[in-house]
Amino acid sequence: MRHVIALDVGGTGMKAALVGADGALLHRARRATGRERGPDEVVAGILDFAAELRAYGVEHLGESAAAAGVAVPGIVDEANGIAVYAANLGWRDVELRRLLTGRLGGIPVALGHDVRTGGLAEGRIGAGQGADRFLFVALGTGIAGAIGVEGRVEAGAHGFAGEIGHIVVRPGGTPCPCGQRGCLERFASAAAVGEAWAAACGNPEADAADCAKAVTSGDPNAVRIWQQAVDALADGLVTALTLLDPRTLIIGGGLAEAGETLFTPLRSAVRRRVTFQKLPDIAPAALGDTAGCRGAGLLAWDLLDSTDRTEVTS
Repeated sequence: MRHVIALDVGGTGMKAALVGADGALLHRARRATGRERGPDEVVAGILDFAAELRAYGVEHLGESAAAAGVAVPGIVDEANGIAVYAANLGWRDVELRRLLTGRLGGIPVALGHDVRTGGLAEGRIGAGQGADRFLFVALGTGIAGAIGVEGRVEAGAHGFAGEIGHIVVRPGGTPCPCGQRGCLERFASAAAVGEAWAAACGNPEADAADCAKAVTSGDPNAVRIWQQAVDALADGLVTALTLLDPRTLIIGGGLAEAGETLFTPLRSAVRRRVTFQKLPDIAPAALGDTAGCRGAGLLAWDLLDSTDRTEVTS
């Protein structure tokens, strides 16, 4: 059965699958990233995991994988297959595509940015399915986005497209590690909401999910913190809508798990702010934590389709 390898590498765990031509997940696996062992060992673990997936395909599906797709965090040079920088993994200029191609017997390998890859899956087969233009925004430890146009995700001239978390929404506000002050992710990420709620309730272990629960119970401090986050998020999103004019706006990540506790006030806040702009559909992400892996599979199939076409015309 023809299939590809899909790998989604996170800071703590790796999700993988063998994906069929119809998008079916023929085999799924997980394992720890092992970043505590150092950057070189993380790379070695990825190569070993990919090789094991290839061997599984040969044994159980009757043939070796035709291609592989890998989603990784940080700054990614997708064109050259290089993981340029990933602070959580300690990487600088890791030639991951070359290493994987060598380990997997020379098959084509696609490398993608984790959020853009997850956004590709959400836009093509998830919440944005059927939309010619979409914006995917992940509200996690930070905030990042993926700009979708006609079934593909725009990486930008230098690989930085979609960094909506670093739109300044509160000039002169909280310092951001990027060097600016008042960035969106310092107010509306799951991490920022969790930090604010932990300080307000006096529990250093409290997080954004705890804040959301307190909002539903009517806690005034939680309501205040939540509304501040929603307002900041709406300001950032309207800036993005003005620039990009997407048909669908997909919200995912940890904060989106609050469901209508987030989406009801967010839709209202965005609606209040738009003037001439067309209000897009605002939808929760549909694929959950499989988005990155499914997106990596799409990258692999796209690469394979491109390779097949090149061979036919050459």
